[in-house]
Amino acid sequence: MGQIIEFATSSTLISILSISWVVIVVVIIYSYVGAALSPIKELSTHEATLLMNKEDAIVLDTRATNEFKAGHILGSRQIKAEELKNGNFAKLENSKDKPIIIVCAMGATAKKTAAQMLKAGFEKVTVLKGGMNAWQSASLPVSK
Repeated sequence: MGQIIEFATSSTLISILSISWVVIVVVIIYSYVGAALSPIKELSTHEATLLMNKEDAIVLDTRATNEFKAGHILGSRQIKAEELKNGNFAKLENSKDKPIIIVCAMGATAKKTAAQMLKAGFEKVTVLKGGMNAWQSASLPVSK
């Protein structure tokens, strides 16, 4: 055992590789734990359609206008970038207790918006996992 530690510490390349592996493992663990502990729930396309159909969830699309016009989830509302930047959710003020599904292109930008909305007092904010890419990959209906 002592020889292994001596060999590992004597070689700079092996030390760098070892540290790199440790960092990768820590990042992977952090991403899983962070997602599990996050107050923002990610929905699959199936879960999103159930929420839309059974609880009349509001679908909020955060993509650019040209992307929204190219195709969006039926009945979704677009929120402009300026409103997002300023945290202006006045249009939805009467819907604070309703379920809201945030949609972006791939799911990453939506998390930031969902966090803003939770801070603004919205209670049931979720994110479509994979965004519009996942929705279209599942061959679900899109309005143009």
